[in-house]
Amino acid sequence: MKHIIGAKPPAASAGLPAARLVEVDADSAGQRLDNFLIRHLKGVPKTHVYRIIRSGEVRINKGRVSADTRVEAGDIVRLPPVRISDKVAEKAERPAPAREFPILLEDEHLIAIDKPAGVAVHGGSGVSFGVIEQLRQARPASKFLELVHRLDRETSGILLVAKKRSALTHLQDQFRERETGKTYLALVTGTWPANKKVIDLPLHKYLQAGPEGTSGAGERRVRVTTADDPDGMRSITLVKVRSTAAARSEQGLPAMSLLEVTIKTGRTHQIRVHLASQGHAIVGDDKYGDFDLNKRLQKQGMKRMFLHAWRLQFNHPASGERVQLIAELPPELADFVPTA
Repeated sequence: MKHIIGAKPPAASAGLPAARLVEVDADSAGQRLDNFLIRHLKGVPKTHVYRIIRSGEVRINKGRVSADTRVEAGDIVRLPPVRISDKVAEKAERPAPAREFPILLEDEHLIAIDKPAGVAVHGGSGVSFGVIEQLRQARPASKFLELVHRLDRETSGILLVAKKRSALTHLQDQFRERETGKTYLALVTGTWPANKKVIDLPLHKYLQAGPEGTSGAGERRVRVTTADDPDGMRSITLVKVRSTAAARSEQGLPAMSLLEVTIKTGRTHQIRVHLASQGHAIVGDDKYGDFDLNKRLQKQGMKRMFLHAWRLQFNHPASGERVQLIAELPPELADFVPTA
């Protein structure tokens, strides 16, 4: 990012910084304007970002633009003065703590990390920071670090981060066109029927009902819906049984199955909801699982959801070579793998 010296923006209002003129660099070329602004106007609510675009306060090469305008290298973008709350300003002054994560693969185009459970991939929705903010703090010399895809906070395993805009676009295209292979390991309750290999059920996202301030109210949830639901999204999950364990009545534990789960679509909470809809919820799932069982398992050391992004296949964004990554189960999950 280059700040243009000698520019003469309009006089700033009292208490507001002056407008800035920013030159788009090669790494940002091709990005939507709204995403470009969100990246550069740290702490400014998205609703305000869209408002200043619509009002014409944001301009590219002195011309009016829309949110979906693509910025190009060399474009001059006018960023108007914006006011942020004291709370947001205070948060900006306390950046995420720098942190590196276990690396599965790294080159000049991408990083593949083995994300631990309990860490969000990015800040937001009550989370101050996540993997990407911590990684940026740990690597101040890196000009470009962006998430290629996402994992739930409770899910561990393979997560890709792009180091170049071209790599980000190439990899995200593969995810969108279903050219990647994404396989998870999940431990579920009950004995999964060996002949149940495909779940093809649409999913519907909604917000949990309840009075404001009550537990779970307003949280995002997903449910299986009918084919004629206009808001339903087709979702396909493939299941293979890796191992099973008989019930352990003396410990109050049911039979369990360790599954290899491959998703052909990447819907929110897809694996969790699809498996639960078949009567086999993921062990430790605090949204769609067996809550009483989860409490019993916590006493035995299982304090998280047993869902792990185990294998990822994709075409390398530069060479085109097919890459396969494996992230073995972390110790806290490996100890609970059925052996029977």
